[in-house]
Amino acid sequence: QVQLVESGGGSVQAGGSLRLSCTASGYRHTDGCMGWFRRAPGKEREGVAAIYTPGDGTYYADFVKGRFSISQDRSKNTVYLQMNSLKPEDTAMYYCAAKLGHSGCDPNPVVFAYWGQGTQVTVS
Repeated sequence: QVQLVESGGGSVQAGGSLRLSCTASGYRHTDGCMGWFRRAPGKEREGVAAIYTPGDGTYYADFVKGRFSISQDRSKNTVYLQMNSLKPEDTAMYYCAAKLGHSGCDPNPVVFAYWGQGTQVTVS
């Protein structure tokens, strides 16, 4: 069973930075994709970024390109989301998710089967 635990959320002023971490158990880096998603109050869950963990291919939503960066540390089975130049509209609950298989890593929440509990990011 894949289990995901996020950490690193918090409150920050606009223009600041945060780094989210997601540590996986029951998931091997050869398995598929891991990604970050978010849900703001009153909005649908949306994909932020994803990484193909057997390689290092990355995928980003247009609204975070140039500001956010996804990376992995295979030795720790951990994926990171570095968030820079944060804006108030980035305020949301951020979720880590995993997808098994090698059919692509587009951060579409519908195809990711395993989810963490989320970590809150608040930008003021």
